[in-house]
Amino acid sequence: MLGFQPYETFQLLIESGGVDRTNTLLIAACDAYARRGRPTNPEMEQFEALASRLFPIAGPQAKAKGAAILGRAETLSPTLEALVVANIGEDLGDFLQRADEISEATLLDIIARGDVTAASVIARRPDLTNVALAKLFQMNSRKVYRALAANDAIAPRGAYLSALARSAQMDHMVAESLAERNDFDCALLAPAFFDLSDDHRIKVIKAFTNRQTPVAPIKKTIEMLSVANQELTKALMKLFSENRRPEVTKLLAQISGLDEVRCGQIAHDVTGASLFVVLRAFGCSAYDGLKVLIHATSHDEERSRALADFATLFGNVTPESMAYLMSAWRGEVNLLDLAKPEYKPFNQTSRRTPMLAPAHNPVVEQAIEALARIGAKRAG
Repeated sequence: MLGFQPYETFQLLIESGGVDRTNTLLIAACDAYARRGRPTNPEMEQFEALASRLFPIAGPQAKAKGAAILGRAETLSPTLEALVVANIGEDLGDFLQRADEISEATLLDIIARGDVTAASVIARRPDLTNVALAKLFQMNSRKVYRALAANDAIAPRGAYLSALARSAQMDHMVAESLAERNDFDCALLAPAFFDLSDDHRIKVIKAFTNRQTPVAPIKKTIEMLSVANQELTKALMKLFSENRRPEVTKLLAQISGLDEVRCGQIAHDVTGASLFVVLRAFGCSAYDGLKVLIHATSHDEERSRALADFATLFGNVTPESMAYLMSAWRGEVNLLDLAKPEYKPFNQTSRRTPMLAPAHNPVVEQAIEALARIGAKRAG
């Protein structure tokens, strides 16, 4: 029936040998069941009765070993799942990760215990029900949220989108995981901008491409300052060329409305991503903005590609959207407003008007030539 003596034999051994043989019998029975494949209903019912009798009287080590073996079975009933979870001990995480199917009732029972380690393993499963997901999102645990953020099977929308976006503001690992995804709106990661990797900062900016945004509170500050773009770019070029970044910090604090700590981060950001946001928010063009970025960045091997990316971004993101991004840094906006239909990105790409390839962008070529001249002067 199961590749070994009938269950009646096990019953006889228990009755004749007492609990001294229970450990051996339990492990043998669990191993036989796990090797059986998909049992019939009568077989499963017989094994449930046997396992339910053996587990309570077996020793701790035998319980854990038997449960670990049983957890590898192709099919488990809710009763058998409960026995595995109750007795498997430290191997619970392996079971939750490896099992092809686990009932919702079992998952909910584990989540209800508040076991963060087990819940974080469950949060990575691809077959979670809405009820189980709702319980996981209610847990106040970074470990669980990191697992949820990395689970591509969970669609980031509705309440889940809101919860993940809020978590990203408090945990840079959640923010990084969300930035890796293709189905997450990276504009919602604006508050975590300075915690992200270089490439992901660019992804946040690109998320504002061809996109309308609500009116940014910081826009009034920018308009009141009425700084001339040429004067601003000349001042920044001079300070960056002389590597006077502390003075850049003070200048940005005076004109941007951002606090000095944030301005210090912008001044010392050698990728140029955060500086681009400020320059574009003040309405700088690609020509003027790239001249500043040339002096501020340190892309030794990939400088041409980085400048090409920034040149494209100058054309594709509006000053208003970058002002909105700056307001997000100050926590002045509700980023979830961007999920509204009127603020969704608008793809303006057309077959008749293909985008200019970065390699042949005259603005980029001028910037690269200027960069080469700067390098030649320094070498001289």
